Amino acid sequence: MFKVTEMWAFLAVGPKDGDEGIPAFLASDGVMMPLVCADKARIESLRPIAQEIATATKVPIVLARFSVRENVEEIKP
Repeated sequence: MFKVTEMWAFLAVGPKDGDEGIPAFLASDGVMMPLVCADKARIESLRPIAQEIATATKVPIVLARFSVRENVEEIKP
């Protein structure tokens, strides 16, 4: 069983003000996908996309790890 214990996100950092945001890309199925993941294999698959976005926008992108989990709500079917 895989349990998410940490999340990783590529963050675009505004060069003027340092504001951060999560970039996204259009997947082949037409869905916008944020550059967020829960394992190192996905990090490596998203890294080239993060590089493409940084190059195209001339905005630096950092990889951040979030490791404190708190369940705040459960949505039941």
